[in-house]
Amino acid sequence: MSTTSLSPAPAALSPALADKVAALKTLLARIAAEFPASTLASSLSIEDMVVTDAILRGQHRIEVFTLDTGRMHGDTLALVDAIISKYGYAVNVYRPQAAAVTEYITVHGRDAFYESVDLRKGCCDIRKVEPLKRALAGKKAWLTGLRREQSVTRAEVAVQSFDAAYGIEKFNPLADWREEDVWAYLRAFDVPYNALYEQGYRSIGCAPCSRPVVAGEDVRAGRWWWEQPLFGESAKECGLHVGPEGNLVRSKAG
Repeated sequence: MSTTSLSPAPAALSPALADKVAALKTLLARIAAEFPASTLASSLSIEDMVVTDAILRGQHRIEVFTLDTGRMHGDTLALVDAIISKYGYAVNVYRPQAAAVTEYITVHGRDAFYESVDLRKGCCDIRKVEPLKRALAGKKAWLTGLRREQSVTRAEVAVQSFDAAYGIEKFNPLADWREEDVWAYLRAFDVPYNALYEQGYRSIGCAPCSRPVVAGEDVRAGRWWWEQPLFGESAKECGLHVGPEGNLVRSKAG
């Protein structure tokens, strides 16, 4: 992979963040060495852009892919081109099966996910979970940008765990990072990020399922917000990171 367009970080990191960045580099090197067929599942969030930058800047042999659900914000998908421009790396893009999308829309309606959690999760299964399964086929490990601080459902997320749902190791390199750490890294290394963050978004998924948040709300309050009054934070996952028991994988805490 080419890194000819990269330049040294223009801003100094705090000692605490410098330690986290050093740990991130060490972890990525270990993942690449121990799991040659490894991949980052990038939602193109600020967290995933940090991990993407660290992978490409360090020239680690770790693939980066994203899921284009067909309902994404244009600002989100624009990052695919931004990554090519800055790093010379083409992110692999996986899309849902057209027939499954058509059947869902024909039977339930295009925006039926507003009607119930089951219909919302059914849409997520088609547009996100099934493409993820294809993306992870043959891989030995996958990485995400999950952080413990993001929500109560992620408070115990491990740095490393075995993902029984997919039968591979799973790494969350930024598990113990704070949101301010993420922003400090992005600014220090001049990493591109989604313009929607400047409009009050803090967690960005499909366009009809994401909204900006207001002061006092948690990071993921803007995701599937219409479910919050009835189901609380337990409904804040789409299925990508849920194991057979219905909870996030948390074993082998790191």
